Amino acid sequence: MNNKFDLTDNVIFVTGAAGLIGSTISKYFLENKAKVIITDLNEPGLNAFYDNLDSSLKENCLSVVLDITNEQSCIDAVNASVDKFGRINTLINNAAIDAKFDKENNSKVNQSRFEFYPLDLLRKSVEVNLTGTIIITQVVCRQMLAQKSGNIINVASTYSIVSPNQNLYDYGNGVSQFKPIDYIASKSFIPNFTRYIATFYAQDGIRCNAIVPHGIENNHAEPFVKNFSKMSPLGRMCDREELTGPFGFLASEASSYMTGSTLMVDGGWTAW
Repeated sequence: MNNKFDLTDNVIFVTGAAGLIGSTISKYFLENKAKVIITDLNEPGLNAFYDNLDSSLKENCLSVVLDITNEQSCIDAVNASVDKFGRINTLINNAAIDAKFDKENNSKVNQSRFEFYPLDLLRKSVEVNLTGTIIITQVVCRQMLAQKSGNIINVASTYSIVSPNQNLYDYGNGVSQFKPIDYIASKSFIPNFTRYIATFYAQDGIRCNAIVPHGIENNHAEPFVKNFSKMSPLGRMCDREELTGPFGFLASEASSYMTGSTLMVDGGWTAW
């Protein structure tokens, strides 16, 4: 029987591969016999991820430093991928700037209220999360058109579907914290961008869907976990490994009749 979930020899191009989601799904794809191009602007993080892979996985992995806001960088990365593997079957648009509230990154979040939020930070997020996503998709679509086939998976956010509940970031200690506007503004375009690409290329053999992860546990402080658990229908945060099945499904032929869809993997967060 043909296994439509089989990822063997699926050539998958992952942006933001040094991050939490990117590294998790890239390793999963490699372990399931896909050929994976891991890309990121964070060269030390990318090198560390590649170096920690089992030697048996490295032969099917290409590591490329990539700036998705630079068209030539995107062209060079795609050319290197095609030179190595002959094609790109799947693009995963995962790279993004996001304010993280885990213990390591919480102190780096700009806590200005909306009315005073720095516009330079907004512009930077738009340049990466919106413009950069468009640039790398343009370049990869040229290759997919030449192949007459392709599959694109955009990584959206619950905050491209609903507004942040700012109470999540209130730990009751008198310190004001907010999920900033830059991420919401720049990621809200992803679902409609997904529908645009899906319908634009529907007759060219290129599919495009989006996935919406949320609340991935990553050494968060106890007050954050407590708040999140109270607000989530499933009553807990997401284990990173719980993302591999949904990503694997969208990358495989098991989702062959899906295009223009947004797949929620949010523990029910957007359901109420």
